[in-house]
Amino acid sequence: MKHISSLNNDLIRHVEQLQRKSKARKNEGVFIIEGQREVVMASRGGFIMDHLLICGPILLDKEEFTPQEVYSFLQIDQHPEIISVTQQVYEKMAYRSGTEGCIAFAKAKSQQLADLQLSENPLILIAESTEKPGNVGALLRTADAAKVDAVIIANPTADLYNPNVIRSSVGCVFTVATAVGSTKEVIEFLKKNSIDLYAATLQCSERYDLKDYTSPCAIAVGTESTGLSEEMRGAARANIIIPMSGEIDSMNVSVSAAILIFEARRQRNFI
Repeated sequence: MKHISSLNNDLIRHVEQLQRKSKARKNEGVFIIEGQREVVMASRGGFIMDHLLICGPILLDKEEFTPQEVYSFLQIDQHPEIISVTQQVYEKMAYRSGTEGCIAFAKAKSQQLADLQLSENPLILIAESTEKPGNVGALLRTADAAKVDAVIIANPTADLYNPNVIRSSVGCVFTVATAVGSTKEVIEFLKKNSIDLYAATLQCSERYDLKDYTSPCAIAVGTESTGLSEEMRGAARANIIIPMSGEIDSMNVSVSAAILIFEARRQRNFI
């Protein structure tokens, strides 16, 4: 088993590059997973991990260990190469504190719309041009909780393997089927699969709870600043709105998505 104690090791620099640069992640098709929970969820979600960097004193409370002890402790079926690192090295690599001493190199999955596996009566959450990685992560948490068929990001501004997306999703980026595409591609995908689109917007809208979401459908949410594009609104079967009684006319995008998606799930006897 390899052991790294030098802060200048090339592998450490590689970890830092993949954490910081979206271009590096896309070019290599590899990204970094940090934290015990996230590594376990990625393994269960079918993500292949090539290397697993382990800080024994943090993860296992001991300096010396075997690869089998790591696999057993994490309860993962796959057996990536284990590399031992000192606590000083781990702390230099870690994107955030308190991540339990494990960092993995993982292979990205396809995010093509055509690769989505949908049920006979799909329910999809669409987020158009969502700007903040934290909001993307929160949307994925909502999608996981509601067990939607898929999350589609239209016109993405942040890649799904951004460390802040992984962190804010608490690993749900590994449990929810995801795809990305332009707004035009997303609309064409919905039409091809006979999926009705409901657009959450202020313009010419009807109350969300007066609509029927029991047939194949997708609910689209936009940015908090500009909302959904005219193209997305124009393709919708209906524009829907959440009635509000206060001074503001919008909520955080993940909160709005949760209200809308769980209404759809309620109608489908999920709750």
